[in-house]
Amino acid sequence: MRWRDVVDGAGLVDFPGESEQASNERAVALSDALTSHPPSGLWAAIPAASTLLLLFDPLRVSAATLQSHLIHSGEATFRPPSRRQLRVPVHYGGPDLSDLARERSMTEEQVIALHAEGRYRVAFLGFAPGFAYLTGLSRELHAPRLATPRTRVPAGSLAIGGPYTGIYPDETPGGWRLIGRSPANLFDFDRDPPSLFAPGDEVSFERIDESEYARRRSILSAPTSRAVAGRPIFRLISPGFLSSVQGGPDFRWVRLGVPPGGAIDPIALAAGNGRLGNPAEAAGVEIAVMGPSLHCLEDVEVCLSGAEVSAESNGRSVAVHEPFALRAGDELRLGRVSRGLRAYLCVGGGLAADPRARVSPRLKAEELLSAPAQKSAASSRRRSLLPRESMSPSVLRVVLAREPSLFREESVRAFLSTSYRVSAASDRRGIRLEGTPLVHSGSPDIAPEATAPGAIQVPRDGMPILLGPDRPVTGGYAKVGTVIGADLWALGQAVPGSLLRFQAVSLSDALEARVRMESP
Repeated sequence: MRWRDVVDGAGLVDFPGESEQASNERAVALSDALTSHPPSGLWAAIPAASTLLLLFDPLRVSAATLQSHLIHSGEATFRPPSRRQLRVPVHYGGPDLSDLARERSMTEEQVIALHAEGRYRVAFLGFAPGFAYLTGLSRELHAPRLATPRTRVPAGSLAIGGPYTGIYPDETPGGWRLIGRSPANLFDFDRDPPSLFAPGDEVSFERIDESEYARRRSILSAPTSRAVAGRPIFRLISPGFLSSVQGGPDFRWVRLGVPPGGAIDPIALAAGNGRLGNPAEAAGVEIAVMGPSLHCLEDVEVCLSGAEVSAESNGRSVAVHEPFALRAGDELRLGRVSRGLRAYLCVGGGLAADPRARVSPRLKAEELLSAPAQKSAASSRRRSLLPRESMSPSVLRVVLAREPSLFREESVRAFLSTSYRVSAASDRRGIRLEGTPLVHSGSPDIAPEATAPGAIQVPRDGMPILLGPDRPVTGGYAKVGTVIGADLWALGQAVPGSLLRFQAVSLSDALEARVRMESP
């Protein structure tokens, strides 16, 4: 196996000289071993088509230590372990079935029979929670993705994308060719683990008719109640714009396609928590552009941090960046955010963070915000509580991607010497940039790899996208580099319309910057 440094806190393992299937099997086996017995400081080991991405705390474990651990784990797990055999019901007849049959000079029934008789294997999960990339598709059915992806793919859609087949667990945009539907419940946060599929599982399809599909789907569509965790502290009068409850990243289910989430500006969250005596990563309300209004249900101490935000309690202005008390019955109104894009409302003792927030994070009117059912343990990670020089970042340091080069050298030089404008289409998934496009040296598509926070992926149009905490767990676009850990907070404060530049630094520079940032 070969280790490639991505950035401080991320390393990519591949397997030169092996086939994609053999590489994938080794990546899954290593991921299983590391997940079962993780070394201290390892956050996640995420398999993809033929690689394994390790995310870790570089202040607790070195890349060299992880490489030694990988060699030991590889010797112990050379043979892939046996896997579950799953049979999934599907009803064939999607909107792309007839076109696919015509392109292959087949009848629709021939396409269906060929797909249904296949025996598939879960290579990895990504794109969306519970979305499994299944290998084993007959070469006769390999089909390119749509030139223009659909803005809405119904939940349960059975699809083909290149050499893979898979099922969309939930309604999302998507560019795969749709050939049927499944009534199976592929992802449910009330299960543990929440995903039906896991890497390495063997899958076959059970063909069912339309009436049986409707019957099974109606059972799964029955409404379920969701209990509120912990003790309610606030009721939302109005949710504001893009408000959500965010704490530290949660890596438990990234192997199942669930993004780690967490505060997009963790330094601001830590600063507010520090003023209240909370652990650095205790959950608070992340506020973007315009804040929410809340009705206080019990006495509590709070603190606002991050960008400036106007705040009133019962009509009176309250301090920002300083703790203040709220009483049961008080109304807290948070207004427009300025001198940055995001602020945080931190609460004494923290808030309960629903794992569903990593899939659909927006808070809604009348929603209850609760204290954690159990008091959070102090974080072992250190966060600087000192104010930053600027809440409006202009230069981001990056570690450039290493061989093989996927971009023309002159294009990379232009990337490092010009400014990019932050697009209004940016969100927690990614900061989209506008400016001089990067030029690929070949195809912009690569075999899907797991993504690190701050990865700068470049799709076909050449416009960079800086991946945030709600990013797709895996992606198939080439990456020009990765924002270093000490500058990740800037993704949360990048105001649409502002300008960003990039500066290439070494891995050792990135590590030194992280040490300075996280030192007390």
